[in-house]
Amino acid sequence: MWLLVAFIGVPLIEIALFIQVGGLIGLWPTLLIVVLTAMLGTYLVRSQGALALSELRSSFNDLRDPTEPLAHGAMILIAGALLLTPGFFTDAVGFALLTPPFRRAAIAYARKHVKVERFEMGGQARRGPGHDPRAGQGPGPHKSPPRDGDVIEGEYVEVDPSKRPTHPGNSGWTKH
Repeated sequence: MWLLVAFIGVPLIEIALFIQVGGLIGLWPTLLIVVLTAMLGTYLVRSQGALALSELRSSFNDLRDPTEPLAHGAMILIAGALLLTPGFFTDAVGFALLTPPFRRAAIAYARKHVKVERFEMGGQARRGPGHDPRAGQGPGPHKSPPRDGDVIEGEYVEVDPSKRPTHPGNSGWTKH
């Protein structure tokens, strides 16, 4: 129901604002403001998006929870769509979404209303915040040990050189 109200309400607000601002400053300055906010918004979305992507990569490299960088990235993406949409109301909301304090406040609000039961990372199930691993519901959060450079762990078996294959070219990996 609230989505229907938004689809009807936002265009009505935009039309009213266009009429009011256009009446105060005229048609051409109003159109110039709309074009300039779209251009400025595009620049800001690019720079903020690059920072968010860098933070997301960093969280993956450090094996940290990527939820917050993903939320920042999603809000920056929404901000870009709003800033490219002509209108003063959508521009105001878009610019608000580009400010990190506003995004942090929105994330804090969402955290109060969203409960994470479990998430998976690296094939192992992990429990959300507040999970007590002693409650018998499985292991708590587990951090993988850091990886060293190009080390690849594996198992091997030493082969006796006197037991070479009788057919040249047969490596033992193929069937004949």
